[in-house]
Amino acid sequence: MNVSNSCSVTNLELYHHVHLIEFALYNLVFFFGALFNALALWVFFCKMKKWTETRVYVINLVLADFFVICTLPAMAYLLWNKSTRDELCQFTEAMYTVNMVVSIYIISFISIDRYISIKHPLKARIFRSPSKAALLCGLLWVSVITGVTLHLWWRHADLCFQKDTTAPATLSLLSIFFVFTLPLAILTFCSTEVIRNLKRHLNTNSPEKELIQKAVHIMYANLIVFLICFLPAYLGVLARFIMESIGATCFMLQVMKNFSSVTRCIATSNCCLDSVCYYFVTKEFHEALLLSKPSTEKTDQVDPLQTHTC
Repeated sequence: MNVSNSCSVTNLELYHHVHLIEFALYNLVFFFGALFNALALWVFFCKMKKWTETRVYVINLVLADFFVICTLPAMAYLLWNKSTRDELCQFTEAMYTVNMVVSIYIISFISIDRYISIKHPLKARIFRSPSKAALLCGLLWVSVITGVTLHLWWRHADLCFQKDTTAPATLSLLSIFFVFTLPLAILTFCSTEVIRNLKRHLNTNSPEKELIQKAVHIMYANLIVFLICFLPAYLGVLARFIMESIGATCFMLQVMKNFSSVTRCIATSNCCLDSVCYYFVTKEFHEALLLSKPSTEKTDQVDPLQTHTC
């Protein structure tokens, strides 16, 4: 990359107020994220009776978010002290990166699962099952752990969570595509298709109308939350890559580094929102799905959120 010769990554310092914002946000996300995700784990393990595809996906999502939350105190400490890439740093980098990528893809899997259920209900009986969902999640964990471990193993950087400027441009573009572009495209397409399909059932004045409308609103909220959390980080990474490629000035590179640091904090806050949002999305979505199907199929459906106490 054509980074200016007078401007190396090591002398691109974060502004002091950005350091403070970063430190404060990570601690806030850790506090609320630990609380919300612990509550979500209790709900999904103790209050839900039936194993369904959605339950498998959401439990994997909450676990990934919970592991991200667990790395935040160490991450805040390492960034605040500008630590070198020692064993603690490498472990924290790996834990954070693996679980963030898994979290993003699990959200994509959930959106695909909804899309198949609504748009192709007959095929859903073939493609959807708890065992297939568990297998897909297992393959995802293995693939991401392997890929991230290999990437971090060959990474060249002096400081913790520092960008590797020696990485080939092609590798950087592939990372941007697979970590941000592809999941964002999947979620946007599947969510809009599901919303459009559900809206077709709003033409009647039956009691089902209110329930389906609620499901549509939650779907909108879920998509908006994802975009707010991850789109700024995606644009920041992409803009920084372009600036480094064209040899931007040190000032612009420093501005982009500070912007990327803040947007990374915003992206991490999604780990708090997932645990709350997906509990309600799961419940309302399945109720709306049950009501929007023909009566002959309703008899075969069992509400996956039947509860019992531990």
